[in-house]
Amino acid sequence: MKKIILAMIIAIVLIAICNAKYFLKKIYKTEYRQYVEMYAEQNNVDPLLVYAIIKAESNFDKDALSNKGACGLMQLMDETAKEVAQNSVIEYETGKTLYNPEQNIAIGIAYFKDLQNHFKNDGLALAAYNAGIGNVSKWIKQGTIKADGRDLENIPYKETNMYVRKILKDYNIYKRLYLQ
Repeated sequence: MKKIILAMIIAIVLIAICNAKYFLKKIYKTEYRQYVEMYAEQNNVDPLLVYAIIKAESNFDKDALSNKGACGLMQLMDETAKEVAQNSVIEYETGKTLYNPEQNIAIGIAYFKDLQNHFKNDGLALAAYNAGIGNVSKWIKQGTIKADGRDLENIPYKETNMYVRKILKDYNIYKRLYLQ
């Protein structure tokens, strides 16, 4: 009788674990996979990190528009996107390009890769993606944060501080869900 009860408990736990993963994958989506994976590979960026950025920025809403004017899945500002598109030889049309999922992802990943190359640290690149390269460079120069990103908790903008923490947390969840 004890063996039957133990077997039932194990079965219930396994079912719960499987269902939890199923439901977590509904929250931690991988929509637009063909674009994310293609452009992430081209730019040598982890696609799981890109999914975490998209989740934080727009929750996969291709029509998202922030109150500051950031557009699309990766919430890009028009001027930044134009500059990245020119450097990447991507056709760009104000008011249209950023609402095209493929183009938004292509530009967003290229921009994030530029930030990674500049700061050599994912956390600092994420901070710059949110607060701007000028702010992060200033914080490093002032000694507010270290150039190696060891003290990201010292990011002075609360919104940016929470943004970086959220994306890094979500990135770890994406890795646990999709790398097993």
